[in-house]
Amino acid sequence: MALPWKVLDQFTTKDEGVLELRQRGKKDFLITLGSQILMNSKAQRSEIALGELGCLNLKKHPNPRILVGGLGMGITLRAVLDSLPNTAQVIVAELNPKIHEWCLNPLAGLTNGAARDSRVIVKISDVAKLIKKSPRESFDAIILDLYRGPGPQTDQQNDPIYGSRAIANTHATLRLGGTFAVWGENPDRSFENRLASGGFTVHCERPGKGGYRHAVWVATKTHNKLKNHKSQPKRNS
Repeated sequence: MALPWKVLDQFTTKDEGVLELRQRGKKDFLITLGSQILMNSKAQRSEIALGELGCLNLKKHPNPRILVGGLGMGITLRAVLDSLPNTAQVIVAELNPKIHEWCLNPLAGLTNGAARDSRVIVKISDVAKLIKKSPRESFDAIILDLYRGPGPQTDQQNDPIYGSRAIANTHATLRLGGTFAVWGENPDRSFENRLASGGFTVHCERPGKGGYRHAVWVATKTHNKLKNHKSQPKRNS
């Protein structure tokens, strides 16, 4: 018989409702928003893939600098750290200080204390605003692990994270050859087209081989100047 879920902590967000951290067993956790399950510690393959793919070519980089948008349970952050040298710097933008507190305490065992790693700086900040105000070519990778990915509901131009203007900000903030990796619920061709038009070579991964498979976009900055750039997204077979 399955153990009942125990609510470890909860708080009311400004716009979304009640966010809860639940546990049953030693390493079985949920983060819920109202009746919606946002994160499940037993189903993290796409989050791990996101972190690994976002840092795929940085293991031997002398001093890589990474921006991660969204802390969640710290699973993506752990995958990022495991893909980087000890000289890396990882800035994590997280809106909710409570999420940071959970990752430092009850969730720390899931990730071998990723949020406490000496390479990590957590900023309680909106990742879109942080990207916009960062100097040009500040990061070798920008990795977005937000609980809502791009989709049909996205305003193609003005969405603060996935719209074309936001993509231009991200492009400017990445170094040439840098990676923009994004988690999403489902593939979205329109988002891929915006990335391609914004100066990226992009492909969409579907981690796993069975069950529901999320989307992970991996986009590489291939041009510093966007004028007349007409690259198209690449599709995986």
